[in-house]
This record gives sequence, C-alpha cells and structure tokens, in this order.
Amino acid sequence: MNAVSGFSGATRVLFVLAAFVVVVAGMRAADSLMVTFLLSGFFAIICAPPFLYMAKKGLPQWLSLILVVIFICLIQFLFISIITTSLNSFSNDLPVYQERLRVQIEGIFTLVEAWGLNVPKEKLMQHFDPSTVFRLAVNTLGNLGGVLSNSFLIILTVIFMLFEGASLPAKLNHAFGESSTHMDHIQRFLENVKQYMTIKVLISIATGAVIYIWLQILGVEYPMLWGLIAFLLNFVPNIGSIIAAVPTTLLALIQLGPLHALLTALGYLVTNMVMGNVIEPRYMGRELGLSTLVVFLSLVFWGWVLGPVGMLLSVPLTMLLKIAFESSHETQWLAILMGPELTINKSEIPALGKSLELSEKEKS
Repeated sequence: MNAVSGFSGATRVLFVLAAFVVVVAGMRAADSLMVTFLLSGFFAIICAPPFLYMAKKGLPQWLSLILVVIFICLIQFLFISIITTSLNSFSNDLPVYQERLRVQIEGIFTLVEAWGLNVPKEKLMQHFDPSTVFRLAVNTLGNLGGVLSNSFLIILTVIFMLFEGASLPAKLNHAFGESSTHMDHIQRFLENVKQYMTIKVLISIATGAVIYIWLQILGVEYPMLWGLIAFLLNFVPNIGSIIAAVPTTLLALIQLGPLHALLTALGYLVTNMVMGNVIEPRYMGRELGLSTLVVFLSLVFWGWVLGPVGMLLSVPLTMLLKIAFESSHETQWLAILMGPELTINKSEIPALGKSLELSEKEKS
C-alpha cells in the first residue's frame, strides 16, 4: 500500500496537480539547461545503436566513442553552417520580401474592391500579417542554432549517456532481476524508443532531402534552409508539414509567381502524404502514432515551457511518454487515448476493459 492510499480521490488528484505545477515551473525556470540536456538525450538515443553495434563487433569502446563524437560534431557543424549562412542572407533579404508581399496583398485587396466588396485592409493587415511566418522561421532556427553552438556541454553529456547506456542493462538486471516484470517493461520501453527515433530520423532526413531537391528544381531561393526546416518539422506530424510549407509557398509566390507557389505547395503535399501515410505507417506501425489533438496540445505546452526549440521537441517528448504508457498493462489505456483514431472491434473491448480494471486494482 502506497503512502497516499489513505487519502480520498480528490486529495490524491490535488497532490498530483500540485506536483505537476511544481515540475512545470521548474522546467520553465531552467529552460535553457533543459533544452541542452534534451538535445543531448536526442543525440544519445540516435547514436546508441551504432555505438553498441561497433562495440559488439569487437571495436574498442574508446574508438567507438571517438567515431560517434566525430559524427555528432559533423552534424552540429553542418546544422550551424546552414543555419548561420542561410539565416544571415535571408534576414538581409527579409525587408525586401515583406515589401513585395505587402504590394501583392494590396493588389489582391484592390481587385476585391473592384468587385464592389468593401474590405478593411488596414485592420486585416494589422491582425493577419503573412510576413510574420518569415520572422517566426528566422527566430526559431536562430534559437536552435544558439543551443547547438553550446557544443562542448552537449558532446560531454552524450559521452556520459553512452557510457552509462552500455552498462544500463546489467544494472537493471541486478536491480530488478532478469525475470522481473519491471525489467520486461523497461526493455519494451527502450526497444520502442529506439525503433521510433531511428525510423523518425531516417524519414525526416528523406523528407528534407526531397523538399530540397524539389525547391532546387523550381528555383525557389534558399532550398537548403527550407529543406532543413522540413526535416525538423517532420517530427511534428499532421501540423508540422503545414507550418513548413507556408513560408516556402509565400516566398515562391513573391519570387516566381502563383504557378510556382502552387507547385511548391503541391510538392509539400505529395511528399508528406507519401512519407506520413505510406512509408511511415509501413515501418513504424500505427500503434506508434499520436492523435491530432494530442499533437497540437503537446506543441502548445512544450513551446510554452521550453520556447521555440521545445516546439520542435514536443512530439518526440510526448511520444516517449506514450511509449512509456504502452510498456505497462496498467497504463495502456492512456496510450490508447493518446493514439490516433482507430476502429475497435467488439473482440477488443474486453481487452481495453481489462487494462482499465488492472489500473484500478493497482491504485487500490
């Protein structure tokens, strides 16, 4: 029997809410440190499979670690180079793009007024400024580049995480026992996390590469920058592809005209439909998905707690929470509620009820 089992249900809910508020307030107060550690964990999860594979093949651990650190340094150098070079040029051209966009929007208002419709364009321009998406993209990538520039702390944290990860299975076996159900839950959680992160990173790289090639063919400026944004926002399903397409489509409209803007939007649509609805479900499975509402709420919540970088990390963080819920029978019902829409057969209803019943027994 746990320490709070003697309290009423309402009291336990208050305890949980109070603990949640304290934890969130702590994360907001230490957001810069939290983002650095979360990015380090992100790199560590990605680098753990090749690190362990090289160790199993007989490569010395120190040599495997050096190769992984070199890989991380190359990735950071590539990201920072693209962000710094492209953002500097784009920031210099931003006033020109904003002025062109303003002229085109005023032309649309003039055309609408010629049809006899009275449009309050001043108020509309104040509340709905399309050029805001350009500034949002610049600020988000600028913040990410600032975090990645703290390379020493990130690399040092990844090194310690990889060393600790190599000895983690032995520690868990010693702590819980090889036949323990806790060990099974932890093992299932780690395997699902590794599967999700590996597949998601590979699909995101493919998405960014396809967008880069398509924009290069169309002649849209800064294709490397928009390909990088497509790669990052692919971690945000459903909503991310729309956010990534808006500034690029506007730029194509300003630079090349309506036809190229339409082709740009079509390229984003086809790419994300193929990646999100064909390739990703085939290799990842629908059980590792999230509902659109959960995606949106996680985007708002983590963006509020950790800033623009938190928005990019929002879905991976929520996905880790869902995988943790799936790893235990007592919390599988929460994972089902967080998952995408599904059709439950009558034969599956008793299983769901059993999961809820187990959770209630565990609480009592």
